[in-house]
Amino acid sequence: MDMNRLGKTELMVSALGFGGIVVMDSQPDAAAKVVEDAVAAGINYFDIAPAYGNAEEKLGPALEPFRKDVFLACKTHLRDAAGARATLEQSMEHLRTDHFDVFQLHALADVEKDVKAAFAKGGAMEVVLEAKAAGIIRNVGFSAHTPEAALAAMDEYDFDTVMYPVNFATHLNNSFEVDVLAEARKRDMGIIALKALARRKWPNDEARKKWAKCWYEPIDDPELAKLALGWTLAQGVSVALPPGEEDLFRMALEIYPDCREPSESDLARLKAIVEGGEAIL
Repeated sequence: MDMNRLGKTELMVSALGFGGIVVMDSQPDAAAKVVEDAVAAGINYFDIAPAYGNAEEKLGPALEPFRKDVFLACKTHLRDAAGARATLEQSMEHLRTDHFDVFQLHALADVEKDVKAAFAKGGAMEVVLEAKAAGIIRNVGFSAHTPEAALAAMDEYDFDTVMYPVNFATHLNNSFEVDVLAEARKRDMGIIALKALARRKWPNDEARKKWAKCWYEPIDDPELAKLALGWTLAQGVSVALPPGEEDLFRMALEIYPDCREPSESDLARLKAIVEGGEAIL
């Protein structure tokens, strides 16, 4: 597993990360096994959030034997200080840790409702910055699902990391990530890529049943997945998070050694898949 610099944090993180939703609803032995296998494969970046059902409660015991050797990122989806404080304290308890290597505002999408609210008096950032001053949070980031929210957040604070969709389909349709990644690079932010193996939006609820933990239709064909993941990794990201289904996560581990920057013929194949599709946010 290649190691990359996570921007100005100076942390050296694995090119693939572990999305904590993988262990949501898992039995303890199964959660322990997939975490152990991830660490054995070289993964040292684990991402989790209280919004992922019971994933924190499952990940905490499974990750505990390895905690001192890995980086743990968490989030708050709440925009007010009281809510952010409650989720931070609960996450620390569930995850059996006394600090987070990265802590993020989760799922910024609307400038007013998400970004401005978090930075308002009595907003979530008050708690985040207090915890950072206390050493509970080592680095501060955010995840976003629109370029407007991401760029507005960068204007508000000198964040250490950004988590954002970096996906061939969104790029080929509308260059969804270009402005955000360009600004992040100017600021030397660590770039955490979402949705590398997303194909398109779910066409209907029935289709979603196969991969219930995915908010999009994932690529489950290994050969095509190599092209998609190779494209994302070639965009200068620090770490990419595979989908939250265990089978897809394990597929990403298996194909990673064969991933490469797509050739012109590879790009033509990717383009043929997504023409006319919608951006996956």
